Amino acid sequence: MSAAPDLVVVPVGGANFGSLARAFERVGVVPRFSAEPADLRRASHVVLPGVGAAAAAMPALRSQRLADLLAGLRVPLLGICLGMQLLFEHSAEGEVPLLGLLPGRVERLPAAPSWPHMGWTTLTATASGRGHPLLAGIGADDWFYFVHGYAASTSSSTLASADHGGAFSAVVGAGNRLGVQFHPEKSAAAGRRLLRNFLDL
Repeated sequence: MSAAPDLVVVPVGGANFGSLARAFERVGVVPRFSAEPADLRRASHVVLPGVGAAAAAMPALRSQRLADLLAGLRVPLLGICLGMQLLFEHSAEGEVPLLGLLPGRVERLPAAPSWPHMGWTTLTATASGRGHPLLAGIGADDWFYFVHGYAASTSSSTLASADHGGAFSAVVGAGNRLGVQFHPEKSAAAGRRLLRNFLDL
């Protein structure tokens, strides 16, 4: 029998950490919240959540000397919402450089049909996303909850897209670096399935 995942959530970016903790507990894992480099190095899985602006989150990561550490992780790393955006190279929100772990820019979503994008949306898996273990058991009829005004364009790292005035990256992945633009902790059974898939990596 394999050991339980040693899950560390990096508490940066103003996320609702209580909801995230309860979501992981529902799939059988109690996360630790820590920005201590030693804790991240020992972890089997790391989550980078976030709500708010990249211009505030990036200085916080750098002041805690976490930017280079996150880049060097070899264990599964999951960015959620703003945390996913931070994985990319640059954000138009404040014109700020990001972690650069995935190629591409984060851009403002179109004003139509509404801005920001808030609500339930389905996913469309890409060719590389179909069969990816992060999306195991998740289909076109599953709905996920989004709250965001900026998003990454679709690219070679896109595992699934969503649409809001045009397609954007909803799930991304390259090696151990993964991200979701939606909030799995607010996405009911489909969100729990994705979190369980992440922990099973």
